[in-house]
Amino acid sequence: MKENFNINNLLRDNIKNIKPYSSARDEYKDITDGMLFIDANENPFNTNVNRYPDPQQVNLKRQLAELKGVSEKNILLGNGSDEVLDLIFRAFGEPNKDKIITLPPTYGMYSVLANINAVDNIEIQLEPNFQPNTNAILGAANNQTKLLFLCSPNNPTANSFEADKIETLINKFEGIVVIDEAYIDFSKEESWLNRLQEFPNLIVTQTLSKAYGLAGIRLGICYASEVIISVLNKIKPPYNINQLTQDKASERLNNIGAIKKEVSTILSQREILAEKLEDISLVEKVYYSDANFLLVKVDDANKRYNELVEKGIVVRNRTTQALCENCLRFTVGTEAENEKLIEVLNQL
Repeated sequence: MKENFNINNLLRDNIKNIKPYSSARDEYKDITDGMLFIDANENPFNTNVNRYPDPQQVNLKRQLAELKGVSEKNILLGNGSDEVLDLIFRAFGEPNKDKIITLPPTYGMYSVLANINAVDNIEIQLEPNFQPNTNAILGAANNQTKLLFLCSPNNPTANSFEADKIETLINKFEGIVVIDEAYIDFSKEESWLNRLQEFPNLIVTQTLSKAYGLAGIRLGICYASEVIISVLNKIKPPYNINQLTQDKASERLNNIGAIKKEVSTILSQREILAEKLEDISLVEKVYYSDANFLLVKVDDANKRYNELVEKGIVVRNRTTQALCENCLRFTVGTEAENEKLIEVLNQL
């Protein structure tokens, strides 16, 4: 349990007293049949989407709260996880003053968002076993390091970070710890969402893009204390989640059985694919995966990437990333797609 945490010590000064925009649907929420709505300058002709969407996505949050075992007040939704991450930067990162810490190799948007928000990015490379160097991370932190980003399971390495290392960082880092759990549904590790109430400086982000098969609707989820969520709500765009996205997400969440079946199939295919890759001569190592992809070290990543493209297979070349020399990243596909990949690799 982290004690003596004061969010005001981390917030940007201009955010502390900001007055959020109040939309028409924020001011009048009791939407019932028969009401005449001429308050929001909407087109009056029904197209099913002529009205503004619920700015707080109440019904969708209710579904997520029940599914994840948290309060609706601990949830903020974003236009993809990237919007959620950007809101976190804007709340806690003072431009040209504050800093963040990231652990390469990791998700590239942390660095991009740091540049956009004029916040310095201190990079502490993962250890050779792809685990955080806790001493180096804490040693690099000071009063200006407001955010620490932990991607677990990590992209592109596919492994989860050790729980004791994460807990040490949450307890000892004086800023906000953001755990990006985009791939948590494919992991044997428990989500840190289960311990959210213990750590007032913890933010957990998840997404419907991976396990839920909804990458095209762009819906990211932020779980945090009510205090942090209230701050982020102040600065988010008023209607950041459109009605079509809310409807599609709600429909998918009503079919958890299908989602679990798809995840189970992906996990099964991940094991089969990993075993078959081990037997291919150009493959030097298949790293352990807690995600829906495999990081694979080959003899010559640039050459093999180009050969695969020529054969009509697009993979991700990660050879320029720290600790990933000559590594390709393979997303686990359908059984037929995985078999095609193995067939082509054997031909090479």
